[in-house]
Amino acid sequence: MKLPRSIALSQGDRLNALEAALYHGRLDRRRFLHLALASGVGLSAAEAIAQQGAEAAALQQANARALQAEYDVIVIGSGSGGAVVAGRLAAESDARVLLLEAGGSDQVPAVLEPAQWPTNIGSERDWGYIAQPSPAVNQRALILPMGKVLGGGSSINATVWARGHRNDFDFWAAETGDEGWRYERVLEIYRRIEDWQGAPDAARRGRGGRLWVEPARNPNPVAPAMVEAAAALGIPRFEDQNGAMMEGAGGVAIANLRIRDGRRRNLPMDYLYPAMGRPNLTLLIGAEVQQLVMDGSRVKGVSFMREGRLHTVNATKRVVLCAGAINTPKILMLSGIGDEAELKRHGIKVAARLPGVGRNFQDHVLVAGCVWEYKSALPPANNVAEATFFWKSDSALASPDLQPFQIEVPYASEVTGAQYKPPVGAWSIAPGLVSPKSRGRVTLASANPTDKALVDGGFLRHPDDVKALLRGIELCREIGNSPAMKDFVRREVMPGPLKPQAMADFLRNAAGTYFHESCTCPMGRDEMAVVDGRLSVRGVQGLSIADASVMPRVSTGNTMAPTVVIGERMADILLRPS
Repeated sequence: MKLPRSIALSQGDRLNALEAALYHGRLDRRRFLHLALASGVGLSAAEAIAQQGAEAAALQQANARALQAEYDVIVIGSGSGGAVVAGRLAAESDARVLLLEAGGSDQVPAVLEPAQWPTNIGSERDWGYIAQPSPAVNQRALILPMGKVLGGGSSINATVWARGHRNDFDFWAAETGDEGWRYERVLEIYRRIEDWQGAPDAARRGRGGRLWVEPARNPNPVAPAMVEAAAALGIPRFEDQNGAMMEGAGGVAIANLRIRDGRRRNLPMDYLYPAMGRPNLTLLIGAEVQQLVMDGSRVKGVSFMREGRLHTVNATKRVVLCAGAINTPKILMLSGIGDEAELKRHGIKVAARLPGVGRNFQDHVLVAGCVWEYKSALPPANNVAEATFFWKSDSALASPDLQPFQIEVPYASEVTGAQYKPPVGAWSIAPGLVSPKSRGRVTLASANPTDKALVDGGFLRHPDDVKALLRGIELCREIGNSPAMKDFVRREVMPGPLKPQAMADFLRNAAGTYFHESCTCPMGRDEMAVVDGRLSVRGVQGLSIADASVMPRVSTGNTMAPTVVIGERMADILLRPS
């Protein structure tokens, strides 16, 4: 599928792109000045940025060449949690921070242009994980993309900023006994960090923070039409996907996106780049962690491969794991932290018995999908997915469990695509389950760090998940076939009206995931908890986790924003220990 290029960049965003290239050493000072002046930037402003950026690039190159034997804090992974932790620690303290990222630069078109995000799947910017085949999805092996690039998932995802439901955070607080996770406290973090560009909501949305968030700008007309269609069926319409909509029974809205002037805003742009001129930050890309260095139950440092060499670096204060919900438990287990039987099976010496490591795997299920052929095809806009709704499959539920997304291209699985052959000029509504009851597990393939972890996704294993998604398919078909969508529909392509058993089989063939891997190192207080409410690994000194793996239950909606909150809380805890 050929995706369109994003809209023309404004002067401000062209400058941001040039500045990022300068900080990464991809432009020298002279070339930056030439391009900045050509973009209309004033000479004095361009010279000041050029000087600062060139100094930052030179400093990072020097820091990488002169790798130290020890740092105060080592952060593993530069995604939605790690970029926040490393950037804030470097900017707000004198702590010597080493940030290790296994992937490469984020300064490539597939990252920078929002509509190109699907091209990252299966590329060198994806870890390439695949779940084990399962009878619950007709023996299919579902792909589990995870970002292997500076910025992690925030560099390859669909840019959606979904903050989660009020009940998510109150549940986390109840599980941990830590009031800092309550919705009201999390809302304070969101207001502090956001620069919200939509309808004002002083009680819930922030202005002037570091993170630009906007409703999809100039959306494809099919997106607001879907909003109207859902509203006509009784799903309340909201101006803001987050805010009040996520404090009650749900609703429908144009999506909140991390796009500014047609350009993706990944987390490094707002947390790491501003700190790269600080001498206490060292960023290493292409640095793949092998394991933690243990001294009994205390973490001393990290060993990692870079440019064909094995390095070992010590941490005087703390290591913060932000490697994602598959690689974080993998690194823990390779280091002797996990289920005793699992470790002994691979001949790994036990450093800390934590049976919950790798268990409780959760991911949102996304069905590919309900598809209609356009009467007259329209080009996709922004991130190709601009309208969504949250709703309950059963009115007795405490929170919405469904999150279908409209996708402005035909969205089909490897099975349903071959079966239905949707035309290029088509659009979709993908039913999504965001409160799954099915659980999976991450385990080791071997004690060799180069072997990928094994993932039993558990998808659709619980019958309630099947029931909820069948209701989701029914609801999406009702919306797509409603009078409000008639101007955009020549015909329904798939699935069409099927008998119950055939529809259940369609679901198992169409099921994929939202790529929201999470919950494998949950915070809590019971024997299966891996971290406490302050994100410290239980029974291990000098080790914390700050990524989506610590969620005890996956958040309601896309997981980038709640993971940023986890990173913010980790930074607050480290900067203000009391």
